[in-house]
Amino acid sequence: MTCKDQIQRELVLKETPRRIISLVPSQTELLYDLGLEDKVVGITKFCVHPYHFKSLKTIVGGTKKVKTERIKALSPDIILCNKEENTREMVEELEEIAPVHVSDVYTIGDSLELIRQYGEILSCRTEASGIVHKIQFRLTDFQKYIHDKPELKVAYFIWRNPWMVAGKHTFIDHLLTLNRFRNIYADKERYPEVELKKIRMDGDPDLVFLSSEPYPFKDEHAFEVGRFTHRAKTVFVDGEMFSWYGSRLAKAFDYFKQLRDRLEN
Repeated sequence: MTCKDQIQRELVLKETPRRIISLVPSQTELLYDLGLEDKVVGITKFCVHPYHFKSLKTIVGGTKKVKTERIKALSPDIILCNKEENTREMVEELEEIAPVHVSDVYTIGDSLELIRQYGEILSCRTEASGIVHKIQFRLTDFQKYIHDKPELKVAYFIWRNPWMVAGKHTFIDHLLTLNRFRNIYADKERYPEVELKKIRMDGDPDLVFLSSEPYPFKDEHAFEVGRFTHRAKTVFVDGEMFSWYGSRLAKAFDYFKQLRDRLEN
């Protein structure tokens, strides 16, 4: 079988992969929800869902650096990567071991395309279709819910020291827009460093979101940010809901409703 990944690289597979390595946490969760638990042989140390995978699957490293020999020893039929999470050098090195599929997700549409691709490549079309339809149904419902909600200006922080935020051309920014949160850093590319003391000048947000990942923000960080805002409300948000594509989206829309309801009360 010959197919293409999301950056239009061609993959040649002799048969349906039976031994899968996933180097992206959200894609590992998707594989489980597609019913492929028994075929997953290797994951990263950041693959925390489903929880029991950590004790059953071989940990092959992180998302930026992997143990190549450990991967080779697992004899994978396919390795699943992501353009943002994994490096080009890693992909090129892993291609010497097995076909590598690279995802490239910036929108919900991209995410649905990825799920369908996995359905085709991994012979689980029915399961993939079910997840796609569930996400589409919940998206339509959420769009009706959010339609008349006021737009609020937001800054979405992902790191401290240096302070870093989500900018444009990110899945986070796409979901912020869907939620009628106007990203004050949407004029900046990807994940820029910002000066906290300039936050009012940069856009004076109504809300400051401190993501649960990748940085473990705490109360003292919320206080630190609050010193430089005008009247912004600082809120701890679930980073998985805002940045994990794949089957996690089926749960995200209920979370977004709860978040908006909490902000209005």
